[in-house]
Amino acid sequence: MEALERYEPLMDDVEAYRAACERPLPSVVRVNTLKATREQVCAALDEEGVGYEQLAWNPDLLKLETSSPGNTWPYFHGWIHGQEEVSALPPLALDPQPGDHVFDTCAAPGSKTTQIAAQMDDKGVLIANDNNLGRLSALRFNAERLGATCVAVTNQDARNFSMKPFDSPDDGGFDQFDRVLVDAPCSCEGTVRKNPDVIDEWTLDHVESIAGIQKGILRRALQITRPGGTVVYSTCTFAPEENEAVLDHILDKEDCRVVDYDLGLEHVPGITEWQGEEYDEQVTNAKRVYPQHNDTGGFFCAKLEVGQ
Repeated sequence: MEALERYEPLMDDVEAYRAACERPLPSVVRVNTLKATREQVCAALDEEGVGYEQLAWNPDLLKLETSSPGNTWPYFHGWIHGQEEVSALPPLALDPQPGDHVFDTCAAPGSKTTQIAAQMDDKGVLIANDNNLGRLSALRFNAERLGATCVAVTNQDARNFSMKPFDSPDDGGFDQFDRVLVDAPCSCEGTVRKNPDVIDEWTLDHVESIAGIQKGILRRALQITRPGGTVVYSTCTFAPEENEAVLDHILDKEDCRVVDYDLGLEHVPGITEWQGEEYDEQVTNAKRVYPQHNDTGGFFCAKLEVGQ
């Protein structure tokens, strides 16, 4: 079965879903509030003659008429960063505050990391980790270009992330995070509008194997987050095996709950049944965003609270 066809039973409008998946993705940038205001960016784009539209649900996201935002003056100076619209959802759900200790488990190339740093007003500690050494250079480059100085980059397997380098109270260290983002590696069908090759590479074996990695990362994230702290789990796949099934597994293993939160985009709740499997009712608090709903990529995002 073709990968996208597999998920048609989940869609409220199959024809709209198919059509949306075949259209190119709009060019969207995020205003980097560490270096410029929204008004400064808009004025610079006006002066350069680049058309744009402020997105109603988040005015710090601009849909540009150019497909090459990297060639604009605001990008060159670090005022904007190319970021897919749905990619901005997990940091908003995480809601980091200035002074927090935050962990981004799978951070490269750094779009969400730098968004989190901006939300923290660059105050606090933000550990940006990725297990792929080759992707860390892009992460460092983006953090430096966008002026995110609260970021420390690490290279560990997030499933076994060690707190020892930070656990030194006499030196202002800490042994738990306030908030953790798990933007997990996945089978990526939701990115088909910008990367059509992802469908050719899709296999059910990959879905089933990467689900084990996702469970390991999310479980470790919950273990190193303080009681009452927040963990956000997100993917860009439609596969319930990588979304609701992962949450269902974690709810059985760790002291936590899936909580509701506001989302500015049209979405549907997480599902409780898929191909004979049933999931905990709490997964309905997770959000599924489909391409046909908001002219975006596909996305899944859940917010968890660690037990007190």
